[in-house]
Amino acid sequence: MTGTGLLVIGDVVTDVVALHDTPVMSGTDTAADIVLRPGGSGANTASWAAHLGADVRLLARLGYDSSEWHTSELIKIGVRPHVRVDPDHPTAIVIAMVDRTGERSFLTNRGAGGRISAEDWDGSLLDGVGRLHLSGYTLFAEPGLRLARLAMAEARAAGVAVSMDPASTGFLREFGIARFLRESAPADLIIPNRDEALLLTGAPTLERAAELLSERYGTAIVKLGPQGALVASDGTVTAVTAGVPADVVDSTGAGDAFAAGYLTARLKGAGEGQSLDAGCRAGAECVALVGGRPRYGLELNLLYPIHTD
Repeated sequence: MTGTGLLVIGDVVTDVVALHDTPVMSGTDTAADIVLRPGGSGANTASWAAHLGADVRLLARLGYDSSEWHTSELIKIGVRPHVRVDPDHPTAIVIAMVDRTGERSFLTNRGAGGRISAEDWDGSLLDGVGRLHLSGYTLFAEPGLRLARLAMAEARAAGVAVSMDPASTGFLREFGIARFLRESAPADLIIPNRDEALLLTGAPTLERAAELLSERYGTAIVKLGPQGALVASDGTVTAVTAGVPADVVDSTGAGDAFAAGYLTARLKGAGEGQSLDAGCRAGAECVALVGGRPRYGLELNLLYPIHTD
């Protein structure tokens, strides 16, 4: 018998967020406000879910440089971290360059996160869990792919639902679309954004993309940013929800927050429409903040303290 907990497998990242009002100029300086934030698609989703009241555990790999800080941040927000510290590689780091519209570009070093493997898995992580949620980044390195296969197989055998966030169009292209669709087949729910949905299907419209993905997975939710989201089940679009108005500061993590809001609501017994609305509310809360995590008593632009190991 499954429970109501959420197990997330994914990345923990040190985010360096640079907010700039003018285009980044090559070969010279560009003025920016720069802040340090804990991030990572998997860790962001877990943190927002905990913030929203879910029973959440996170399986991740941290690096030697900042593991105490990251573990502390997860615990403070209510996540139960199950992490291994890599003695030879730093925690993944992303430099996020965010323009005046809130749109962002990334420079990424996957570090220890790209080395999570089946050795990190423990079947007891599924105890009391109603859903396993994977960040697509887990699949994009061979050790993580083997972990994803193992975790999804054990989840399905235990009757635990499985969801997948494709994570990145760039990594999807490099990994291979057909390969991703094949490897993620055990999932019964996929939550792409608009670009990922179109890339995965080659469909002419987002509605058709959702329909095609739902035929493959069972349910597909396409995140539409400020326009909301749409959901399809078994080949038919079943619901569309409008976005929640928000003052956009930084769109980093908005998709992770949406997934957390939706999954948390579903685990608590909410219907499809209510869960979509909960996802949109979480996404709107996220874009009004710098970084991809919920705040807990800190000023918006306060630099996080970081103590390296």
